[in-house]
Amino acid sequence: MLIVALIAGYLSLSPVASATDVKLPSGPRFAIDDTRWMTVGMGFRGSGIWSENRATDSFRNDFSIDNARVYLNGQVHQYVKFELNTECFFCNNTSSTDNPKMSYNILDAIGKVEINRYVNIWGGRMLVPTERGELSGPFFQATHDAFKTPFFPQDFSVKFGSNGAGRYGRDDGGTFWGSVEPGFIKGTLGYAVGVYRGLQSSTTVGPNQGNDVTWAGRFTYNFLNPEKNPGYYTSSTYFGKAGDILALAFGANYQKNGAGSFANRSDFLGLVGDLLFEKVLPKNMGVATVNAEYKQFYANYSSQAFADPGCFCVFDGKSWTVTGLYLIPVKVGIGKFQPYGRFTSIQPNHSSNREEIEGGVNYIIDGFNARISAYYQHGDLFTKGLNYAPGVIGDKVDVFKLSFQLQM
Repeated sequence: MLIVALIAGYLSLSPVASATDVKLPSGPRFAIDDTRWMTVGMGFRGSGIWSENRATDSFRNDFSIDNARVYLNGQVHQYVKFELNTECFFCNNTSSTDNPKMSYNILDAIGKVEINRYVNIWGGRMLVPTERGELSGPFFQATHDAFKTPFFPQDFSVKFGSNGAGRYGRDDGGTFWGSVEPGFIKGTLGYAVGVYRGLQSSTTVGPNQGNDVTWAGRFTYNFLNPEKNPGYYTSSTYFGKAGDILALAFGANYQKNGAGSFANRSDFLGLVGDLLFEKVLPKNMGVATVNAEYKQFYANYSSQAFADPGCFCVFDGKSWTVTGLYLIPVKVGIGKFQPYGRFTSIQPNHSSNREEIEGGVNYIIDGFNARISAYYQHGDLFTKGLNYAPGVIGDKVDVFKLSFQLQM
């Protein structure tokens, strides 16, 4: 009844901000009338990788298909919309002996009741609201290789359901989102809160034997210009087109019995704080952008859980990262150069610490729709990866990458 009352009370207020408020990939649009329409789009990201091998004193080269997506968005009523996105999962696995095998499956499947800017409801398979990195997705990041700090459970897993907690930051559930102006201080407060399926375990493997769900939420305060994105999605830069941005956010994710193994289980609590500051410099001197993030994960299972079958050994510890970018105002050829630097530190409780420095340059052709990136990384993130078990070792190596992304 509370939900019904909220919807009824806000129906007469201003309409919700739509995808037209921010430049997004937009393919063909099929319209029946002003309130019934559908759009189709696509996105592709790839990378060439040259990584150092200390054992052989050589460099190994490889190519990675990072993402290959198809977007489908539509509206069937003034207040009712839908979103359907697909992804090529494990797209780099081409051999029939690879496990898991490449597959093209549903990434997002969302039914939306969007009333106005204050109260809206999404249901289905969607991004869990926690950090800016997740909500920007791979295509709306300030850098190409953006996911450096440990994943939340919905992105740590590789499958939904039994012994899985989601995939690519998505989970099944419902999200309430909107934004308000508190009035006591200049700015806009955005919120997104919801309940999701979370980690589900089989009867003999995994920590969640009671069908406990995940609760998650994110609150963002924009002190300067508001960020205009569809729903509760975010971007990690606006290339100066949104004016000056100062956004401070806090996110949390909790699930009882959401980490560890059948014999060594624990609750999971993930906390994150992130900052986006973007300044359009006067006299057409370019755009400066800073992204920063701090995470603290509490998953207090015993280190013995790493030896248990089916352990959901999500990260336990703290991490932080900071990125600085500068968009040069002078157009060179068909685009503009954006040099940047980044530092990441990850400190697990059960495993060895790892760090990485990164420096590179983005060549911005058409915002997030066409971009080429060349960058250098040095550290042990590449060799240690996402393995947070005790005793993990890895050399600090040099890695060079040339990446690109296209959207329409």
